[in-house]
Order: sequence, then C-alpha cells, then structure tokens
Amino acid sequence: MVIGILIGVIAAALLIIILMTVSRLKKKEGEPGSDKERKDRLQRKGKSAIIKEAEKKLMHDPHNVNALESLGDVYYTDKNWEKTWQIYKTLYDISTVHVEIDIAKAALRMGVAAYNMEKLEDATTSLITSLKKNPDSFECNYYLGQTFLKTNVMDKAIYCFKKARALEPENSEIYILLGGALYKAQKYKDSLPFLKRALDEHPDNKELLFQMAVAMTEVGMGDKALKVFMHLRPDPQFGAQACLEAGKMHERVKKFADAIKDYEIALKLPSVEEQLMLQIKYRLGNAYIAMNNIAQGLTFLKQIQMAKSGYKDVDILVARYSELNQNKNLQIYLMSGTSDFVALCRNFISIYHKDAFVKVEDVQVASECVEIVCNVENPRWEAKQLFRFYRTQNVIGDINIREFHSKVRDTKCDAGYCVTMGSFTESAHKYIDGRPIDLIEKDQLTKILKRITNR
Repeated sequence: MVIGILIGVIAAALLIIILMTVSRLKKKEGEPGSDKERKDRLQRKGKSAIIKEAEKKLMHDPHNVNALESLGDVYYTDKNWEKTWQIYKTLYDISTVHVEIDIAKAALRMGVAAYNMEKLEDATTSLITSLKKNPDSFECNYYLGQTFLKTNVMDKAIYCFKKARALEPENSEIYILLGGALYKAQKYKDSLPFLKRALDEHPDNKELLFQMAVAMTEVGMGDKALKVFMHLRPDPQFGAQACLEAGKMHERVKKFADAIKDYEIALKLPSVEEQLMLQIKYRLGNAYIAMNNIAQGLTFLKQIQMAKSGYKDVDILVARYSELNQNKNLQIYLMSGTSDFVALCRNFISIYHKDAFVKVEDVQVASECVEIVCNVENPRWEAKQLFRFYRTQNVIGDINIREFHSKVRDTKCDAGYCVTMGSFTESAHKYIDGRPIDLIEKDQLTKILKRITNR
C-alpha cells in the first residue's frame, strides 16, 4: 500500500513537471503570455485599456510580471523610453525570484531605452548583459554597435555591426553603419565595399557619398573622388567640406584657378561652420596669391584677421604681401616666372651701377638662384663682375658665400655681389672681410627695386 502511495506521488509530480514544461513551450510559441499574444492583445484591446488594466494589477502587486510586461510592450512600442527603462529595470531586478522573466529581453530593452535617452554607459552595460544571454540577437548587436559608435569605441562597434550583418545580410542599414564605423576608424579600404553597397540602396544619402569620396582619396582613387566632391559642392550640408577637399586636390596639381572656383562656391553656401569657413578663406587667399593676384588674396587674409586674431600665419602673410602689393618689382622678384625675374635682375644691375655701362655676358639659371656675369665700364674703371640673386626670404649662411667666392675666382671676375630678399648670417658677413664680395640684403634690395619702379 505504501508503495502504491509513493508511485502515485511520483506520478503526480511528473505530471506537474510535464504540464509546466508544456506551458512554457506554449508561451514561447504564442500561447497566453508570449510576445505574439501580448502584441495581439495590444492591437485588440487598445493601449489605454491595457495600461489601465496593468496599473490596476500593479496597485495590488507591484511585481506582477504579466502587468509589467504588458506595460513594457506598450511603452516600448510608443518609444516612451523613460517609462520603458523603469519597467524593464524593475523586471530585470526581480528576475532572480521570477524565473519566468526573459532576462535577455529585459536587459535588451533597458539598453535600447538608455541608448535613446543618451545614457550611453547604462546602455552599454545592459546591452552587454543581454548579448551574453543571447549572442545571436540582431537587435542587441545593432544597438550595442550604435552605442560603441557614439562613444568612439570603433573596434567594438565594427565587431557588433559585422555580427549583425551576418545575422541579417539583407538589412541595408547595417551596411551604412558598418561602412561609417570603418570610415571613422580610418580603415578606408575596408569601408569602401560597404559604403558602395549602402549607396546602391540609398543613392541620395549625401553623407555616404562624402565618406566614400574621402575614402577613395585616401586609397589613391583621387580622380574618382574629385568628381564626387565636385558633385557635392552645392549641397547645403556637405558642400562646404566638399569644396575644401576639391580645392585642395586642385591645388596639389597647381590648378589654382579651379581651386579658387571650388572655394568661391563654398562662400555662397548658407550656414557654413566658422572654423570651416576660416580654412576655406585661408586657402582661397593663398590660391589668389599663387595666381599673382595679391590684392584679392589680401582681401581674404584680412577678413580672417578680423574674424579670428592669430589664425595660423595670417598676420605674417598679411605683412609680407601688403609690402609686395605696394611694390610691383618686389612681386616680380619673389613670384614671377624666370624670364621676368632675369629681366628684373638685369635692371637691378643697371640701377646699382647707375653711372656705368653694363654689358651682360652670361646668365645662368639654377633652382635656388640666378647668376649674371657682366662687364661694367665706368669713366674711371672697368671690371668683370658676378651677381648672384637669391629669391628666398630665408637666412643665408657662410657656406653659400664661400662657394660663391670660389665661383667668382673660377669665372675670373674682379668682384661679386650676392643679393637676397632675406638676410645673411653674422659668419657670412665676417667671411667677406678683405674679399671682393658685397652682400645685399632685403632693405637695400627693396630700395633699389623701388628706384626701378620710378625710372
């Protein structure tokens, strides 16, 4: 009899276990209490009725799991992130005593709510917890990747987006996020396939287009990138930056007129960020100067001076080119082509020996200077002289002057004159003591150039 009772008890216990297991399985498959059932109820009963019913239950039992999950579904669907966070925080906290709560789901929705409230630290913690429970959740990888993206943890963001892509390879938004994360991590070559795939489905996305152009520039596809930048120039959001990039590319190949066009398009765009506008005006001013339009270049450099004191080397440039702008021969000396420069040097010699007849015998053009050998005849004397003209504004040392002295001897000249727009070191000045060499620096050069202007 005792054995019979024991068998009955065991059978009853087994039956209870079986019934509980079946109940849980049904719940997952759409039976009462499952996500599907709750969504159906949400549509059938309406939000207000569900909220009212759930709040009534919670008044009697603040930890009523079904009521909390019903409210959580409503608030999550409505994107009421503050209340979503509170509901799923409660569910997560009581999950240790309520085994029926889906911890992965509670942590996921806590994380999504925190992400949307800009509570990125809380979002990261919650989403990582959820991911440990369910590593193959697309939604969790998606939002955790977004959180890492916002906190500039690019390697982890890339990992999450790659996992999400593996789970849903047809989801076009993942290609945008993965391409953008690789781009921001400066993995330009790796980013290009994903940016191109994203653009195939979102051809009007200007941010993707700009990122792709920058990436192409970085991997040596400059020609294609330039076309994209030029296409983006009128865009109100990315146009100014595209103009700057296109202008820099044109400057690299000495197409200063095209660069000026790029920068001037940017000036007409609305609401350009101040720092970006300063960069554009700085390059525009220098591009005009490179085209020998110093007056126009100074206009933009002075605008920068007024807007941002001490910006880069603008003060130095304004001082230098203001002086050049007042003396045409000074411009020729520093900036003109070789033929104009040589002609100016010949005039300089004539002015320097104003009471003598100068006959030029030879002109040698080197990368850093021009040398002119000439015979100078004066009523009282006659001499063969070597003039060397440096265009640099740097300081020239005694090594150059020693080499110049050797050149004077080799060419059998009676005297040598070394001319520069810069200056000579103290040791260079000491070296010429007792030697037939004169050093002509900026101040003396400028005075003589002004006399050429006034002839």
